[in-house]
Formats: sequence, C-alpha cells, structure tokens
Amino acid sequence: MKQIVVACGSGVATSQTVASKVNRLLKENNIPAEVLAVDIKSVDRYIPSSVAYIAITKVDKEYPIPVINGIAFLTGVGQDAEFKKLVDAVNNG
Repeated sequence: MKQIVVACGSGVATSQTVASKVNRLLKENNIPAEVLAVDIKSVDRYIPSSVAYIAITKVDKEYPIPVINGIAFLTGVGQDAEFKKLVDAVNNG
C-alpha cells in the first residue's frame, strides 16, 4: 500500500487531525493509501518510502516527492486543489 507522511512540530495534534481527515477523504474516494502522522524531526526517515508529504509547517528544503499544503486540510481553503495533488501523487507514485 502506498504511504503518505504528514508532519507537524510534535507529530501529535495537528498532524493527527490532518491525517484523520485525509484518511477519510481517501476512503470516500476509494483510494488505497496509508497515512502516517509524524513529528517534523523524523519526517526525513519516512520520505523514501512515501509517495507524498503533507506539510503543516513551512518547508525549507526540496523533497523527491510532492509536498502538499497541510493547512488546506485544516482550514478547508484550497483543500480540493491540494487533495487533487495528493491523489495524483498516489496514482503516479
């Protein structure tokens, strides 16, 4: 199963909230993928095995996988566009 990593500062509150919402959206759209919520310090460990990175914090480096704006899943603003990017990453990853 394809893996998506979600990271925030602590890997507890915000990333868990986004991971739950993304899981629900993936299930509603019959897209098989596993969503992991982690803290920002360990995100690099999960990048090689993931097809997308949903970032809650500002990203200051380049990653070899698509970086999705996680704030869109918290606020709903721009969520459809970010979810489309995520679906494309899962389908192409």
